[in-house]
Amino acid sequence: MSDVVLSARGLAKSYLSGDRRIEVLRDVTLDVAAGESVSIRGESGSGKSTLLNLISGLDAPDSGTILWAGAPPAGERRARYLGMVFQSFYLIPELDAEQNVLMASRIIRSPGAAERARARDLLARVGLADRARHLPMQLSGGERQRVAVARALVNSPRLLLADEPTGNLDEHTGDAVIDLLLDLCRATGTALVLVTHNAAHAQKTNRSLFLHTGALR
Repeated sequence: MSDVVLSARGLAKSYLSGDRRIEVLRDVTLDVAAGESVSIRGESGSGKSTLLNLISGLDAPDSGTILWAGAPPAGERRARYLGMVFQSFYLIPELDAEQNVLMASRIIRSPGAAERARARDLLARVGLADRARHLPMQLSGGERQRVAVARALVNSPRLLLADEPTGNLDEHTGDAVIDLLLDLCRATGTALVLVTHNAAHAQKTNRSLFLHTGALR
């Protein structure tokens, strides 16, 4: 596979629960190419969020390797290389939509004119050009998630991870957010790994995988 942005090999992860060790992931292998969309489904507790935490570098596997474009995940690379969208929006209530989008830029540098223009462009692309000065409490759930999508893309990441991004949305709004994510990733060449329980959403991605008993199929 050319231009692999994510390569995971033989990932295993377990946790202690009392005197028992619970195996969550075992020998998980996954490659994702630039611009490719991959969905991961599985029962509740199957380890989907654990896998995303490993891929993002927020947690370390017990064994196995993770490479971002051939190099190990590193904290200083994360803000540029990786974008994340969650089920909860995690917007700062006191900041308007544009300022919330710019929070991701602040991890790298103090936002200047180019960063502010990028934030406004992304808000326009997610259909919120006229809502840039609105606070989160003035936005609907779907609009808040659109702000979160714009924030995840503001640093032009090569890889976007989305963990149940429609979990707090109604069906119609959730469908619109998934279509938006896929359209933006195709337009920017950003790879997408989508964790979802929704089979219809999974079918819209280039590849649909299932996590069961700790293994990815």
